Amino acid sequence: MSKKKNRKKKWIKPRHRVARELLNLVLRPYSYLKYGVRVQRFREQEKRPYLVLYNHQTAFDQFFVGMAFRGPVYYLATEDIFSKGFVSSIIRYLVAPIPIKKQTTDIKAILNCLKVAKEGGTIAIAPEGNRTYSGRTEYMSPSIAPLAKKLGMPIALYRIEGGYGVHPRWSDVVRKGKMRGFVSKVISPEEYADMTDDELCLAIKNELFVDEARADASFYHKKSAEYLERAIYYCHYCGLSNLESHGNTIECKKCGRRVKYLPTKELEGVGFDFPYRFVADWYDAQSEFAGRLDVLQYTDEPMWRDRVTLREVIPYKKKTVLCKGAEMSLYGNCIEIASDSLQLDLPFDELQAVAVLGKNKLNIYHKDKIYQIKGEKRFNALKYVHIYHRYKNIIKGEIDGKLQFLGL
Repeated sequence: MSKKKNRKKKWIKPRHRVARELLNLVLRPYSYLKYGVRVQRFREQEKRPYLVLYNHQTAFDQFFVGMAFRGPVYYLATEDIFSKGFVSSIIRYLVAPIPIKKQTTDIKAILNCLKVAKEGGTIAIAPEGNRTYSGRTEYMSPSIAPLAKKLGMPIALYRIEGGYGVHPRWSDVVRKGKMRGFVSKVISPEEYADMTDDELCLAIKNELFVDEARADASFYHKKSAEYLERAIYYCHYCGLSNLESHGNTIECKKCGRRVKYLPTKELEGVGFDFPYRFVADWYDAQSEFAGRLDVLQYTDEPMWRDRVTLREVIPYKKKTVLCKGAEMSLYGNCIEIASDSLQLDLPFDELQAVAVLGKNKLNIYHKDKIYQIKGEKRFNALKYVHIYHRYKNIIKGEIDGKLQFLGL
C-alpha cells in the first residue's frame, strides 16, 4: 500500500484560506451596502483557533462571523446544503463546512469537529440551530456545553444585534436599517474547566441572548409585514386561523382584523387595540396556545391544507422531486400528502423529527427517508413543527403545555 493511501486526509486545505480572502473582498462591501452591518474584527484572535458560538438572526450570519475572524472558519451546516448536487460540491471544495443532521445527535459531526480542532481550524456553530422567528434568541440545546469542553478551544461568543429588524426570517425583503456583529465575550479553557456543563451552557445562553422586541431603532420598507404569516398561524380572537399579509399589514381571514407592522418593529391594530406590541409577544402567545391545544380532537378533519411540492432528500447527494401541486393535510396525529399519482401517510408516531429550514421549507424525517416540503409563498411550515411536538408531548403525558418545547 502506498504512502499516499496510508496518509490520512486532512480537512483543512490551503485553498480554504484563498477562498476566504477572495470572498471577503466581495462580501464585506456587499454586506454593508445590503444589510447596513458593522462587523467588528476580533483583533485579539492572533493566530489561535477558536470555537465561535453565535446567535442566529439572518441568512447571512455566517458571512458576518467570517469577516470578524482571521483565516478560514469551518461552519457546522445541516445536510440540506450538502444535497444540492454540483452546487454542494463547489461549497465543499471551497469552504468545507462540517455536515450535521438536523434535529439529531450526529456522532460523525462531533468527530469531524474534533478533527478540525486538532488540525488547528476555527469552528463556528449557531447553538440555536435555527434562525429566530420572533426576534428573541431561540432554544439552545444543552449539548453545546459538553461539545465545547470536548473540543478544548477558547470560546468566542459572537453577538449579532439588529439582524431581525433588518431582515426577519419570515420576510423576503431587507429593510433599511443598522445592525452589528461583534465578539462580546471569550471564555478560556482554563475558565470553563471548573464549570459544570449546566454552568457553561447558562453562560453561553446568557451572553448570546438577544431580544429584538424593543422599539430601539427604525427599519424601513414598504413591504415590512409581507409573509409574516410564515411565522404566525394564531389569531388572538379566532384561535387557529389563516392570515394573509400585504405591504405593511397582515389580516386574519376569519375575523378580518388587520394589524400594521411599524418601522419600530411594533405592531398596531387597524381600528382596534391589538394586545401584542411586538411579533415576539404574538409568537409567545401562539406558542402558549399551541402548547395547551388538544390536537387529538383534530384526527378526523385536518387543521390545515396546503398546496406543496414534495421532494425526497438523498443526504449529501441530491433532492428528487416526487410530485408538484400535491395537497398536504395536517391532522392532530399525522400528516397526509396526496396527488393523482401519490398517497403518503406520515403518522407522528413513526416520525423521528419535523424541522423548518430557511424561511418556510419543511423537512420530515420518516424512518430512513427524508422528505422536503416546499409550499407556496405564504406557506407556514412552523405550524407543522408545533403540532407535531404538541402531539408528542400529549403522548408522553405532558398535558399542561405551558413550559413545553415545541421544536424551535
